[in-house]
Amino acid sequence: MIFEQSQRGFTLVEVLIGLLAASVVAYAAMSLYITQHKEMVVQDQIADLQSNVRAAAEVMAKAARMAGHNLIGDLSAIETCDSNPDTIVITYDSGSLINVRLEQVMPQLTSDLNCQDHDLSNLQENSTVYIYDAVTGDGEFFLASRTLTAPSRIRHDTMPLTRFYPVGSVIRSINRIRFYVDQSDPEHPNLMFQSFGTNPVVFAENIIDLNFRYYMENGSIVTQTATPQDIRMVEIDVVGRTDSPDDEFFTDYRTRNFTLRVKVRNLDL
Repeated sequence: MIFEQSQRGFTLVEVLIGLLAASVVAYAAMSLYITQHKEMVVQDQIADLQSNVRAAAEVMAKAARMAGHNLIGDLSAIETCDSNPDTIVITYDSGSLINVRLEQVMPQLTSDLNCQDHDLSNLQENSTVYIYDAVTGDGEFFLASRTLTAPSRIRHDTMPLTRFYPVGSVIRSINRIRFYVDQSDPEHPNLMFQSFGTNPVVFAENIIDLNFRYYMENGSIVTQTATPQDIRMVEIDVVGRTDSPDDEFFTDYRTRNFTLRVKVRNLDL
């Protein structure tokens, strides 16, 4: 007996149905991949954002904790400004100069400051220096353009002093730093860091708001004060956003904030 082998194949309709089913599966798989990939990108941005705002707040807290350390004269440890975003200026002794005094008369306002036999080895170029006359109570900041260790001299030819200081005037290395948010470019708001006499630099990117609250000795809580010596604690709140907008979120960008409080012990003396 001879069996006839069937030569029947798929019809055009069956092929089209198969292609349609395969397309649906492929589309679903691709959509799932795209969704998961986008979510991973967003989560990576959020992780970077959280790390960014936390690091910014912790650095400012470290500076605030040092505010007022070993200051002389009427230097203000903290200068507050409730400007939305807020601004803060923090001042403290860096510890680079210990018991350094002016040992010779200044012949000119641009003359090197002769600190004979004092140790200047820890003072770096372009450091912020403060000279103070304890007799008159006058003092001023300047930038040390160069330090000579033998003999011990501080050069400040890029920033002349405004008066002649007598022998015995105290010389300190002072950190005077300002933190604020630059919103001049709405697409790229940044937290800025500025040291005395220098141009501001970007400290942290995509920071959109900065707020400070000051806990005073009398128990009040203020956003700025004319009596910084009465500050006992500083609350720092940093608000940041992701680098790219998220079109599936209810706002353009994902945002996160980080808040911490730091006691200002150097003012409670």
